[in-house]
Amino acid sequence: MKISNKLAVMVMAGSLTFASCSESELLDLNIDQNAATDIDMSYLFSRATLAIGGEYENTRIAMLYASTMVQQTASTAGYFSGDKYFYNAQYSGAYMETHYTGVVRLLTHVITRTDGDPAQANLNAAATVLRVFDLHRMTDIYGDIPYFQAGKGLEGEENWFPAYDSQEEIYTAMIADLRAARDRFSESANSLGAQDFLYGGDISKWRKFTNALLMRIAMRMSEVDPTTAQQVFTEANNSGAFTSNEDIAFIQYDSGPQGVNRNGLNDGYWNTYKYSRDCKISATMMDWMNANDDPRKMILTGGVGDPEVPATWITDPEAQIGMPNGYTSTNIGEAVPEGTLDGFSIVQRNFSMLNLKYLDWNDPYYLISYAEVEFMRAEAAVKGWISSDAGTHFSNGVAAAINSWVYFDEDFTVDAQETAAYISGRGFDAASNEDKLRLIGEEYWAANFLNAIEAWSNWRRTGYPELTPTQDPNAFEGNFIPRRLRYWENEIGSNPENYQAAVSRMGGDSFATRMWWDGGN
Repeated sequence: MKISNKLAVMVMAGSLTFASCSESELLDLNIDQNAATDIDMSYLFSRATLAIGGEYENTRIAMLYASTMVQQTASTAGYFSGDKYFYNAQYSGAYMETHYTGVVRLLTHVITRTDGDPAQANLNAAATVLRVFDLHRMTDIYGDIPYFQAGKGLEGEENWFPAYDSQEEIYTAMIADLRAARDRFSESANSLGAQDFLYGGDISKWRKFTNALLMRIAMRMSEVDPTTAQQVFTEANNSGAFTSNEDIAFIQYDSGPQGVNRNGLNDGYWNTYKYSRDCKISATMMDWMNANDDPRKMILTGGVGDPEVPATWITDPEAQIGMPNGYTSTNIGEAVPEGTLDGFSIVQRNFSMLNLKYLDWNDPYYLISYAEVEFMRAEAAVKGWISSDAGTHFSNGVAAAINSWVYFDEDFTVDAQETAAYISGRGFDAASNEDKLRLIGEEYWAANFLNAIEAWSNWRRTGYPELTPTQDPNAFEGNFIPRRLRYWENEIGSNPENYQAAVSRMGGDSFATRMWWDGGN
């Protein structure tokens, strides 16, 4: 009886205690007092910037697909899918899989949270420029993609299953977004400072980067809408783009402490994963450099041998051997001179490897280069869009491409006279206009050796350099260089209506499907 009374008193006391609490106090119990309630948008901007060069998607899209498709590198290994036009769903969809939930989501959130705040104008503008950069790369990989609703899932459930916008609409929007961002950069707003891993807060260089990106977009659409392309290009060029290698849009990485701080492309090629053990300088690239006495040969390659054992390296320039694209370790002997495979028992080691000096974690990651800008100006001059001299722009571009290698290693310095002799030997000034376009296209391809997605995109537009597709009986759709990559397969089930609408509008979701600027829908 006494025990029952005590329990009753305890229950009543407890009831009274809770009755005396307000509803808000009870709800406060569910709040983690140690959790952050807000976050610095500059941090999200920095995090998104570094994620552009992430290992997962750069390994799969840039290294395993683009670089081998455009025959900068070659591999006998089957997992290098672009070499023989195989389809790997994870590789093909990697950019969509990672960048919508990472880079694009973060940058979009920064843009939304800083919108209309004069003090944050530079942060808002820079985030807009990088968002356009990333979605421009995305649409050039896949075609129609979500643009207007991309990264806006936090703003409302209407954005959870985003529509795929037509590439033509996307290009129009990118131009408008970049111009608006360029106008928002302000000396009176807060500096980006150390959170800016491109330019350290120098907004004059951000404006140049914005104009360079506008010029790239204009050139890409020049075959389908030349009138708009010329207007966009000339306006951006007149507004002021890159004028030296000091303006290059690099993401600056470090050796750690975390993976996000490291150059992800190089983490795939070497360092953590060392996939470059299985890929070599292509015969296409090596033969081209040999034919033109290119001073970059012993920059691109570190020699023949085992990349992990320096004592095996054969660094004589005359002994370098490019690997033909399209072969396996069992049949590559058919494509090379007798005796080529006699040096090393492991087939791949008989071909010229990538130079490890540009594959460090803390090497920079290309977004767009001064060399590329000068080659675009040269093309614009040949087309009659601008009045400056095409030959001068071509020479500037080649010299810039050669000299830019010193940002990766001081040993890559090339004597100015050797560079001048190489430029003279290309014979640009005496060439016909079509040959000038070919020379520009070839040098653009070489200059973008570490920016293979851009090299592949420009090849699709220009057809230069002239590449012979590989011939493998197991090619997924046929023996042709893909015009695009297939969408991330997750979209088929998770966003079916919008996925299917895009596929119907484009005319398919295949390697052969051409996007708007490539003569498709």
